[in-house]
Amino acid sequence: MIMIDDVKPETQMDGGPNPEAEEAPDTPPEDSALSTEPEELKPKPPAKLAPRGIRTFTVCRQADETGISGDGVIIEGVSLATGQCIIHWLYPLPSGAIAIFNGFDDFLKVHVHPHPSNKTIITWEDGEQEMYGDD
Repeated sequence: MIMIDDVKPETQMDGGPNPEAEEAPDTPPEDSALSTEPEELKPKPPAKLAPRGIRTFTVCRQADETGISGDGVIIEGVSLATGQCIIHWLYPLPSGAIAIFNGFDDFLKVHVHPHPSNKTIITWEDGEQEMYGDD
């Protein structure tokens, strides 16, 4: 993230050249090879801005008490570093629907807690699972 104080515009307010402006190199330094390793390309938490980065998850219902969305994996979602939660319903076909919540707990209050007989399983990308519903 670039802070406004860090930006050195090419020109000053009067349109003249800025003597403090630095020219960008035409090529990257030789010692900064671009890594294509999967681990290097994973989203990372922004420094000093949030305690974590993006986490992805799926929602699996073992039953569907309403008969609307069905059972199995019915939602894929992301929990953002800001705390917001975005879900993608995989039904109705062909493209489903998108919903944005202020937080993951808000999503749970609307779509998971009111339906305990669905026996919902949320699985995070690291394999961690959260189970909700009737025991």
